[in-house]
Amino acid sequence: MRFVRSLFVAALLCLCASAFADAQAFSVQPEWTRPFPPFRIAGNLYYVGSEDLAAFLIVTPQGNILINSNLTTSPAQIKHSVEALGFHFSDIKILLISHAHSDHAAGSAEIIRQTHAKYFVMDADVRAIESGGHTDFRFGSDKSMWYPPTHVDRTLHDGDKISLGGTTLVAHLTAGHTPGTVTYTFNEPESGKTLHVVIVGSPSVLESYKLINNPTYPHIADDYRHQFVVLKSLPCDIFLGAHSSYFDLKEKYDRLQHGDKNAFIDPTGYTDFVADRKQLFEAAYQKQYAAQKTPVNTRPGAHPGL
Repeated sequence: MRFVRSLFVAALLCLCASAFADAQAFSVQPEWTRPFPPFRIAGNLYYVGSEDLAAFLIVTPQGNILINSNLTTSPAQIKHSVEALGFHFSDIKILLISHAHSDHAAGSAEIIRQTHAKYFVMDADVRAIESGGHTDFRFGSDKSMWYPPTHVDRTLHDGDKISLGGTTLVAHLTAGHTPGTVTYTFNEPESGKTLHVVIVGSPSVLESYKLINNPTYPHIADDYRHQFVVLKSLPCDIFLGAHSSYFDLKEKYDRLQHGDKNAFIDPTGYTDFVADRKQLFEAAYQKQYAAQKTPVNTRPGAHPGL
């Protein structure tokens, strides 16, 4: 009986540790709300996010596209940044997000209320967005992760194009972090050259993500692996992402301010980032696989460790 009780306590401690790690990951960090100077990255692409929660404005003659709404408290900061650049907040016609977590999508309802923008969301994340996070595969029961439910105007699918005023983005499904995580690519003219822009959704694996035998997301490991195949295939000159820490915003911004016009051109940084996140995923997967008493395949005919 004592042995059974010890096992129960150990399991409970593991569960609490995982929950704490995720709580740390999603508790509001100072850099998430700390303002950052808005600036032009290249062409008609601008940064309007905070120090770490990235948001991007694409300006076109027919209105503007905003990528990421961030926290419920973020719309005021984003609006201030947009207007500081000389643009009208009300000119935002399309709102996109990287994925349906509260640190990237919680401000959507307020931004849409103020701008009347149309909300485009990848298909597998629509349910989570319209439920305000209640149906998230990992955090659906966590009230701290809920946010205002928001109607989706257009459901995106892998490879869909989003066009406005001569600018066309491609939405690539890069699932894993959420089932509908999306990476956007588009071309941006700058100084007579055409630059390939990649805005990565999120390849991160949270501490408590169950990568094997996950009843609420059965194909999570396969989705992560497919994501890395997709990311590796994308041509990239300007590397951006949902968190500024992905692409070293502060260091590149400082270089830009000191006259380095190519500060954000970083194909090597992109390649290294994708390789690093793939390695972190495989390490997390192998750790969980090793803890299994019996081998478990994630897909028919595949060895779990591949």
